[in-house]
Amino acid sequence: MWGYGPRLVSAIHDYICRMTVDKNIELAQLQGEIGKYIGLGQNSLVFQFEEAPGGVLLRLITINSMHNQSFLFHSCNGETRTEALKVMLEYVKSYKEAQSSFTIQWNLKGENILHTSYFRAKNILGALDKLYFDRDPNSITVFSVMMNPIS
Repeated sequence: MWGYGPRLVSAIHDYICRMTVDKNIELAQLQGEIGKYIGLGQNSLVFQFEEAPGGVLLRLITINSMHNQSFLFHSCNGETRTEALKVMLEYVKSYKEAQSSFTIQWNLKGENILHTSYFRAKNILGALDKLYFDRDPNSITVFSVMMNPIS
């Protein structure tokens, strides 16, 4: 129909497949590097990508196996998934110096277990946003929020 020979079609197909594989490898490498900076393994991190105006929104979610709960670590934007991961990598390299540390004591409604979680955020509201991310605000009772001393 277009007059392209099977060899050209095959070469284009191979090129596209290599590009896809290379892009996936780069995504995996960036995710692994982010995990190393945070100090958590791949089973404790969820990289949630969402289409957003002007590109991609990346939310990095941590899974706490002790609480069996997930929490927002940070979110950022990029034009592509790769760019968003690079922005996240830059954030995790310096977030401890740029963000304050908070301790939040909380429990799930209907449970008698007091949980303690630690967050980095610009302020108390940011820490609470990370705790409440992607859950019903009425499902958690917060008992205390404390800004930790600078060490």
